[in-house]
Amino acid sequence: MFTVQVIEQSTGRPAYYKKVGIIFHGLFRGGTKDIYTDRNGEAHFDYDNGRGTIYVGGKKVYDGEISGRKVIYI
Repeated sequence: MFTVQVIEQSTGRPAYYKKVGIIFHGLFRGGTKDIYTDRNGEAHFDYDNGRGTIYVGGKKVYDGEISGRKVIYI
């Protein structure tokens, strides 16, 4: 289980209602169901940690290890 928090870079405030999706690296991992951020800019995923690519609003924003809490600035 892990959380992706999305922050607006220009204001430093949480980004509300942004669509977050992840595609994991590896042959059999696949991807997550898209989740929208809450008022704290957080999207909570009930998936195992691992390496992958994070997309916000369909745009690639991060590629690497995903575990615990990952803060993304857009």
